[in-house]
Amino acid sequence: MSPLSRRVDSYDVVIVGGGSAGCALANRISADPGTSVLVLEAGRSDFRIDPFIHMPAALPIPIGNRFYDWRYETDPEPHLNNRRVFHARGKVLGGSSSINGMIFQRGNPLDYERWAAEPGMKEWGYLHCLPYFKRMENCLAGPDDWRGGDGPLVLERGRADNPLFGAFFAAAQEAGYPLTDDVNGYRQEGFAKFDRNVHRGRRLSAARAYLHPVLSRRNLQVETLALVTGVRFQGNRAVGVDYLRAGRLRRTVKAGEVILCGGAINTPQLLQLSGIGDQALLQQHGVPVVHHLPGVGENAQDHLEVYIQYASKQPVSIAPGLSWRARPGIAYQWLVHRRGLGATNHFEGGGFCRGNDDVDYPNLMFHFLPVAIRYDGSAPTEGHGYQVHIGPMYADTRGWVRIRSRDPKRHPSMRFNYLSTPNDRREWVEAVRVARHILNQPAFAPYNDGELSPGREVETDEQILDWVRADAETALHPSCTAKMGVDEMSVVDPASMKVYGVEGLRVVDASVFPFVTNGNIYAPVMMVAEKAADLITGNTPLPPADVPFYRYRDGTPLYPPGDSRNSVATDAPAGSAGAGENQEVTR
Repeated sequence: MSPLSRRVDSYDVVIVGGGSAGCALANRISADPGTSVLVLEAGRSDFRIDPFIHMPAALPIPIGNRFYDWRYETDPEPHLNNRRVFHARGKVLGGSSSINGMIFQRGNPLDYERWAAEPGMKEWGYLHCLPYFKRMENCLAGPDDWRGGDGPLVLERGRADNPLFGAFFAAAQEAGYPLTDDVNGYRQEGFAKFDRNVHRGRRLSAARAYLHPVLSRRNLQVETLALVTGVRFQGNRAVGVDYLRAGRLRRTVKAGEVILCGGAINTPQLLQLSGIGDQALLQQHGVPVVHHLPGVGENAQDHLEVYIQYASKQPVSIAPGLSWRARPGIAYQWLVHRRGLGATNHFEGGGFCRGNDDVDYPNLMFHFLPVAIRYDGSAPTEGHGYQVHIGPMYADTRGWVRIRSRDPKRHPSMRFNYLSTPNDRREWVEAVRVARHILNQPAFAPYNDGELSPGREVETDEQILDWVRADAETALHPSCTAKMGVDEMSVVDPASMKVYGVEGLRVVDASVFPFVTNGNIYAPVMMVAEKAADLITGNTPLPPADVPFYRYRDGTPLYPPGDSRNSVATDAPAGSAGAGENQEVTR
């Protein structure tokens, strides 16, 4: 067969993208042996012997590596000194779940109430989503009304046994912030040990959890190194896709239905390349218009973060274990015993709090690390230190993702407009001040040897903002670029995940979020995929839960409009951190 010849196959469902959502959908949809499913992943396989994927502590190595990472970057961000912001995205089976920090955060329950308040989104409220969170989880800390116990995603809670974690949790309380039993349970607000996608010392990516266990199904086919270049249409109906195999073999595959799972950057790019998007943009690049859908690529949202770093008086950080001299021993412990520093992602604890009294629920997230180091491995000191990653969770900035040409190999133009609004700048100042307030509490006195970054000379509001403009990085949570909804800028029908204006085409990934959630977005993406699987296959949706959840303010219960219980307050569940404080119950 000539390298340029075209092979044609046919499947009931073609899933474009073998990342987090694609792996979950492939598992659930192929459970029906009568439905043939093809997964096309542009990246390489997540080989079982690859320590850079499967060793949790090796997570900095794939990021920025062309064999694992798409290595996107923004256009110059005008409010970040015109810097281009690097965006790592997984270019491997499992997608970003194969290279991310393995932190499992659902977001706040009121995130989903915010979703549900949008027109047409009523079925995406927290208690409609909770059963799908539970279905995917195997929470080793113990299932309960809020947590699942028999799903494919095994969640281990961080040990957080380094003394610096103890100081951090004590300092948070001294600063006036509570602890909570479980940031993914009844009450998110507070500080606690974090759940992680790590099981028995190995990363548990979406590919390992969902895809590998079912690869023997005869109706499921997975192709890696398969870059989809466009969705093929007959009229306004998607009938297949074109793709490049290993960069040069041109192939076409027929599909009864196409589901895009490429993520918040690739999905709008592929929609636009396929003729779905803003008509003016498509015509500018000579793309034949299949359907004018102006919301494609718009509404882009993300989390920006900084590292606030301190030197430690005592030699208690994990810095020595990260030296080149120590790495052979760490590798041996991990390869042979699956334990030691190689078996943890190090993001073992943190928390959520409010940066001001105007917000109804936490708008700041903290990741604490018992070492002062950046993602690229650079460190501000040769000695011991510690740090928090901090940033606002609900910036009111909005950006876009747009094709630059008809070339599918060319990265799209994208901008998030970080720090472009007065409210975002205000919350950034608050975030840095809250973090410093915690890190300078008496609990840290035995360790606090001074601030390394940004440094004591950065004190006024404008100095803080200048530092953020120069130093902030993305937290790697791009989302919302093909949002669900029913307004004129919506792209996806929330009742079916179908793309408006065409047939046979759906989107299931972080791009369908209407608003970014509070925290890391892997867990919400997997929940969306679980719920979407029922919508796509026609299974009866899981019934909404009927459990309480915490909401700070006045203790007034929150139920659906018209529910007679709206005026009845209840206590927190027995044993929940925060019992006796302001809380609310829902539906």
